[in-house]
Amino acid sequence: MKTKSFLLCLLLAISANAQIVYHDASAFPLLGKATEITLTRYERLPDSLRNISRKPLWELGRNSAGLAVRFRSNSTRIAAKWEVLLNRNMNHMTPTGIKGLDLYCLQDGKWLFAGSGRPQGKVNEATIVKDMLPEEREYLLFLSLYDGVTSLSIGIDSLSQISGPATELPVRKKPVVFYGTSILQGGCASRPGMAHTNILERWLNRECINLGFSGNALLDLEIAHVMAGVDASVFVLDFVPNASVEQIKERAGAFYSIIRSKHPDTPVLFVEDPIFTHSRFNRTVAREVKNKNETLQAVFRSLKKRGEKNIYLLSSEDIIGHDGEATVDGVHFTDLGFMRYAEVLYPVLKKHMKD
Repeated sequence: MKTKSFLLCLLLAISANAQIVYHDASAFPLLGKATEITLTRYERLPDSLRNISRKPLWELGRNSAGLAVRFRSNSTRIAAKWEVLLNRNMNHMTPTGIKGLDLYCLQDGKWLFAGSGRPQGKVNEATIVKDMLPEEREYLLFLSLYDGVTSLSIGIDSLSQISGPATELPVRKKPVVFYGTSILQGGCASRPGMAHTNILERWLNRECINLGFSGNALLDLEIAHVMAGVDASVFVLDFVPNASVEQIKERAGAFYSIIRSKHPDTPVLFVEDPIFTHSRFNRTVAREVKNKNETLQAVFRSLKKRGEKNIYLLSSEDIIGHDGEATVDGVHFTDLGFMRYAEVLYPVLKKHMKD
């Protein structure tokens, strides 16, 4: 017993004095991509769309929302070096949510928060967690939501080891594929792990692909083709906050049909526009939300009438609660809003997920 205690103390002393060594994260699996054929590793849209998609849509595809690196290490500390594309700042979202990192550790089958990489600017270095016992652990590192990551290295003690994961959790087979707006992209989570797609990835232990494009979920049909290229368990279409009534009428059916043509039996979940907190006061917003939701309901009824199967509609009624405390600006979700939304989506996705 004394020998074991001595060896543990010795290991801790050695680790404490070890230098940190960085390893290129490209050596480890990356979750959250609909395609591997991207301009650089930490982007979301295929390079083939660079001259096809609208410029703002293409540029948002370079944000790394929903991407996560999986690795394993016995290091007593985990650090990171990363560079971002734009060094973006916004007045309603934290720098860590915009361009930081979030680390989770697998414990008894559940992902637990271990720490965040808080950014200093375009080029960043941070110790995310330290003073741990030198034991093998499985990690999930979520990347920036509203900026692009251009390079990423993971730091460990020089005498420790790092490798790919020993277990495939989250399960990568048949991911859940989400399409939507700034909210889906993660605005305005305080840190990357609190975007609802990342919350659901942990709760479901299933890979989630985030195709959220701030202000640009306008039912561009090339995005439907990207989604159709994924062998998904469920497709979630959450575009209503961005799309106009006319766009929903004209494009929603075609967008759906592109996906359905490749996946005749996969569940497709349509999501209504949330009842935004300020709509109880702002009559214009209230009318707009009502009109857009009624238009989506009409599209959904039309699809059902023509015999479409495995399609579902999520009501906006209880998405973020009724106390007005779930958004940062009346529209974009706080961590509370994302947790509430994830709690609504979780049982629906769990019920309809294909193995």
